[in-house]
Amino acid sequence: MGYTVGILTISDTASVDSTKDLSGPTLKTVFEQASNENNTFNIVRSAIIPDEFGRIQNIVKQWSDNDNLDIVITTGGTGFGVKDITPEAIEPLLQKTSSGITHAMIATSLQKTPFAALSRPVSGVRGKTIILTVPGSPKGAKENLEAVINILPHAIDLVKGGTGENVHAQLNDQKINSSRDESGHQCVHNTKHEHHHHKYEHDTTRSFLSDPLSGPVTQRQRKSPYPMITVDEALNIIASNVGILGSITVPVNENLIGMVLAEDVYAKEPVPGYRASIVDGYAVVASDGPGIYPVIGVSIANASQTETMQLKPGQIARITTGGPIPNGATAVVMVEDTTLVKASADGLQEELVEIHVQARDNEWIREIGSDTSVGTIVVRKGELVTAVGGEIGVMASVGVQEVRVYKRPVFGILSTGNEVINHNEKNELKYGQIRDSNRPTFLAIGKVTGFEVKDFGIVNDNAQELENVLKSALSQVDVLVTTGGVSMGEFDLLKPTLERSLGATIHFGRLKMKPGKPTTFATIGSDESKKLIFSLPGNPVSATVTFYLFVLPALRKIAGYNNWNLPIVQAELTNNINLDPRPEYHRALISFDHMKGKFLAVSTGNQISSRMLSMRSCNALLKLPEKTDQLKEFAKGIMVNAILIGQLN
Repeated sequence: MGYTVGILTISDTASVDSTKDLSGPTLKTVFEQASNENNTFNIVRSAIIPDEFGRIQNIVKQWSDNDNLDIVITTGGTGFGVKDITPEAIEPLLQKTSSGITHAMIATSLQKTPFAALSRPVSGVRGKTIILTVPGSPKGAKENLEAVINILPHAIDLVKGGTGENVHAQLNDQKINSSRDESGHQCVHNTKHEHHHHKYEHDTTRSFLSDPLSGPVTQRQRKSPYPMITVDEALNIIASNVGILGSITVPVNENLIGMVLAEDVYAKEPVPGYRASIVDGYAVVASDGPGIYPVIGVSIANASQTETMQLKPGQIARITTGGPIPNGATAVVMVEDTTLVKASADGLQEELVEIHVQARDNEWIREIGSDTSVGTIVVRKGELVTAVGGEIGVMASVGVQEVRVYKRPVFGILSTGNEVINHNEKNELKYGQIRDSNRPTFLAIGKVTGFEVKDFGIVNDNAQELENVLKSALSQVDVLVTTGGVSMGEFDLLKPTLERSLGATIHFGRLKMKPGKPTTFATIGSDESKKLIFSLPGNPVSATVTFYLFVLPALRKIAGYNNWNLPIVQAELTNNINLDPRPEYHRALISFDHMKGKFLAVSTGNQISSRMLSMRSCNALLKLPEKTDQLKEFAKGIMVNAILIGQLN
């Protein structure tokens, strides 16, 4: 059966900038992941509005009374904030309240955090529409909806006048067919709809999309149970699950490169710290004017100079660039505007020099703090320390010796597969073996981007061995990247091991893209200790492309980058490219043509996902749309978006 759904995001911030809405896309993903051949949730309405009482009521009434949606779910405005008015707006619209659904949502969140007690959700029925309110945080919204989504078809059937028997029979059949535990035992169900008792041999709280880790191959699923979502939806899901690590204090030195400042940095010392000459010449009293004057000394930029000479009217002093201005001097005259009149008897010293110009007060003098005064913000919170931007130099110049920066995440890499061997194995390949190019590639990316990488080697397609290695790796890293084992084969064990053995949450397991369709993203642990898991395809090109699209941006976001997505430029195609039924990330080499004043993109050739040669010299991924009857190719000369993954030539 198909059910119509409306998702209403209530947020002052997101109503101004829709990119700030992370909860709406999260709810959409939950509905899509819960859809199957028996029950499909179709998102037919969505909107983002500010926290305004009348607008909330008008849209909910429109969607339920006129559009006759089966489910209307709101996200946001359920807390204790001054502007949190969603429950007050929704409650008067309900013709029946559903305290059981509300209790289930709160109870589920309370298992994760005591702060769930501060949420004020309401739920109920208006006409033939189920109305739910969930928190505005993506995590809270997801938890609340997942707590009740499996009973919504049954509730809708009852609201529409049915008995619920058909829906319950579907659920019963689905459980019998897909909810075997690792021992192959089935779940036992009471099919009476008045009381939904589910007795399991093992797991009593979760149902899994992945296959069991044991049991005959004949029972594995023939089609992926994971909804296919877009790359943009996947990026939103990742963003909602990625937080910045804590901050640490580190010395100001070259090791800061690649780190992001966790606080504003203030100048501790003025620059310059003394009155200094900007040019080589003579310190003078400007009011003396042109004339011939005795040279009483020399002022040079020298740390051993312990005191400043005293200059009186009618005297001058030779001075070098950066030399301290003598006391009493009011200007500097460049050496080019003077003439030597008399030298010492030995010819080594100047005694009399003629000044040819009228100096102005403070001319060619850098005053104390004229470049940077004490207390000036020299680097701002959120700025990236680069090798070329001068951030280290400016901090060093003002006496800053240590700063607070965000911790940089550590990521681990792990390859899977019985056929995979180390790339540097000296023996010849046996029939059916392949060399692992994924780990060397990721190690190289880690080195050039400055992120610390831990290499956990290769693990065979063995469930217990895989579980042990995953547990060990996750205890040592913030982000774990695996390759292989995420498709539909009988030895593709990543998803069931993550779900069933480790208790991880799989947020998506299939993407509408080429290459990289089976890319999987999961998390494990609470907000404070959450670990990210990216399980990428085994094909080397798919693994590398999805690393750049998903893993590297996540690492940058964790590290505190303000602009954590990779940069995108417009480039002109220099050759025709046939489009694919899926949106494609085409490997290309781009360069800037100074004559044309634009970037040019050259395809790297055959784009098959096993052909690592398509990554050679590649510095960009061209974002190509899916093929349609009207658009089957991109012709030479078309401008396309190119994601930069390497240096421009």
